Amino acid sequence: METMLTVKGLVKYFQSKKVLDDISFNVKRGEIMAILGPNGAGKSTTIRNIMGIMHPDEGTVTFQHSNKIPREKIGYLPEERGLYKNVKVMDILLYLADLKNYPVKKAKERALSYLEKFDLAGKENVAVEELSKGMGQKVQFIASIIHEPDLLILDEPFSGLDPVSQEIFKKEIRSLADNGTAILLSSHQMNLVEEMCDRLFMINRGERVIYGAMDEVKKAYANFKCTIYGENSHTLLEQLPEVEKVKQSEDTSVLYLTKGVSIARWLKHIPEELNIHELSIDRVSLHEIFIDIATDQVKVGEQ
Repeated sequence: METMLTVKGLVKYFQSKKVLDDISFNVKRGEIMAILGPNGAGKSTTIRNIMGIMHPDEGTVTFQHSNKIPREKIGYLPEERGLYKNVKVMDILLYLADLKNYPVKKAKERALSYLEKFDLAGKENVAVEELSKGMGQKVQFIASIIHEPDLLILDEPFSGLDPVSQEIFKKEIRSLADNGTAILLSSHQMNLVEEMCDRLFMINRGERVIYGAMDEVKKAYANFKCTIYGENSHTLLEQLPEVEKVKQSEDTSVLYLTKGVSIARWLKHIPEELNIHELSIDRVSLHEIFIDIATDQVKVGEQ
């Protein structure tokens, strides 16, 4: 796949504090790339440098083969929403499309189509301030894609959305990627990231900690865990082979298994006296990986 965005060696200081330290990654056409990290990790600073809102002290941002950021080819949904509250929905969409040098007639056709798709038909002449938070979020999302960008940057796109609206957004984001848009997505909703994204870049304290395809990251960092429903002795569970730790709450026990464990062989060690109403085995979730790395419970390179 063609590389649409290349970030190489970004370094940024705020006074004497280094907030970005040698940040490098790329985003390819037709993929959804996640940029993750705890609050204050450097995600927003990275995005602002990509957008040209601020400039790095070292490093480069390249769009395709140019160091000039073509803003008409980039869509951006910021974390902090910023629509003009007293302006009608259609007027703001056409205004923002015009800023991207996008034909007004085509923009109006796309706006009406997206308003209908997002259950906002008939709202084109309503002022933004009259919309609910979720509706406003949908309008801002439409504004970020109305000009058919080659690169779309989404910062917390699911914030404030109900489950039905989240499904609409997920479907549309995947459709955009399938049609060739390169998407850089930042979100704290790890379940959605894990479900949607092809690759991820995780940053902590301004430094890269994980970078790679989602399935490769899961294999490298997500060991297996066994969840047992039924009251059981913590001591008995700890004594099972290849169990690193056990977490219990009420009548549920989660056994975290060592890396490289053979599940088929391990299951043979489960004693008959265990109280098992239900048992499931899966890999540690991206949410758990995120928490462990962000809280220094797992050092990158240990896996």
